Amino acid sequence: MNRRQFARNTVMASAMLSAGSLPGFSNIVTPSARSLKRGIMWGSIGVGGTILEKFQSAKQAGFEGVEPMSHLNREEVLKARDLTGLSIPSVCAALHWKLKLSDPDPKVREEGLAAFRIALEDAKVYGADTVLLVPGSVSETVSYDECWKRSSEEIKKVIPYAEKIKVKIAVENVWNNFLLSPMEAVNYVDQFKSPIVGFYFDCGNILAYGWPEQWIKILGKRIAKVHIKEYSRKIADKQGKGAGFNVKLQEGDVNWPVVMKALDEVGYHGWTTIEQPGGNTQEGLKDLCDRLKNIHNS
Repeated sequence: MNRRQFARNTVMASAMLSAGSLPGFSNIVTPSARSLKRGIMWGSIGVGGTILEKFQSAKQAGFEGVEPMSHLNREEVLKARDLTGLSIPSVCAALHWKLKLSDPDPKVREEGLAAFRIALEDAKVYGADTVLLVPGSVSETVSYDECWKRSSEEIKKVIPYAEKIKVKIAVENVWNNFLLSPMEAVNYVDQFKSPIVGFYFDCGNILAYGWPEQWIKILGKRIAKVHIKEYSRKIADKQGKGAGFNVKLQEGDVNWPVVMKALDEVGYHGWTTIEQPGGNTQEGLKDLCDRLKNIHNS
């Protein structure tokens, strides 16, 4: 290599190293540089009878954290957390489907809000910073605007407490006939005018009516946590909508490399928590964790 070639290569290398500060390059993240963490939701741990056994199974499989349901025995959860060394990044509200914040009955909404407050308390005790909330659902008896109004009013009541204990309220996209577009989701979150309210984004749920990478880019910094779930449109078309979940991670229609790139672009560096069938054996749990690692590296 002559002097001129050496100088040219040096300049090109320097340009590449500094590209992160240039327009269009600032969000480039290589898979090896991602700081995403591996979590698993309570319902996906099909091994173990006790709380401790479930935590131990998750630990053995290679997960770094567990997302428990609310209303569990707090002492047992804390013991399992401390003995295994696993983190508890978030809690899933256990009663938001039974006691909906969109229910026509004010008494049910009151009970639902009280139950959600317990979920926030659980999170605070466990050291979690987020609680997953399904805000309500649209049905033949609950109109879209009623669901929006009622759920919003109830969430507003608990925001001061969530802000006080510093636990985020994260609304999830589920099949509840509500918040069916990313623009609506943005407006719903932003109306509260508080950083304590965010979005719990589920990659698989969205495949029935959208593309996860599009939602991620629009939601941006509003994303508090991410659920990793697979879905097959092909299976759903043949066997029914719910059957679309009967597919292994990386074998459905979620374009994981594109999803990971979208998360990179919005600067998401938090937990990716599996909510997925297949964890009914220790081998199955390990397979889920291994597939999550592959997704992170895609």
